[in-house]
Amino acid sequence: MKYVVDTSVWSLALRKKGHRETEEVRKLSVLLKEGERIFVPGIILQEVLQGIRNVEQFKQIREALSYFPSLETSRDDYIFAAELFNICRTKGVQASTIDFLIAAIAISNNCILLSLDKDFVHISKYCELRLL
Repeated sequence: MKYVVDTSVWSLALRKKGHRETEEVRKLSVLLKEGERIFVPGIILQEVLQGIRNVEQFKQIREALSYFPSLETSRDDYIFAAELFNICRTKGVQASTIDFLIAAIAISNNCILLSLDKDFVHISKYCELRLL
């Protein structure tokens, strides 16, 4: 299986002390121990790294995430994200532009998404987004 781990999970696992025992962080640990293929799209890498004021911590997290392959974002991914946005909006589901892009990237690359963000649960009702 292939997985995309969302910013919400990486932030808890790598940045927030005392919050590392959530169910999603435990799931990430299991994926890592089992050698599953985990991908970090560029937008998630940016979200995780932005706002880190400590230069040393920034370097450590950047290094830790460098071991996971990226997923290149194509023009079609942006178009697909817009389509998902439009479909969900007609159903009353609202989420951020970035969330729709992450969903589109996960779907188009046949990945399962691991996230704490409940917006993905709502998005998944109207598309083929698979959640762990």
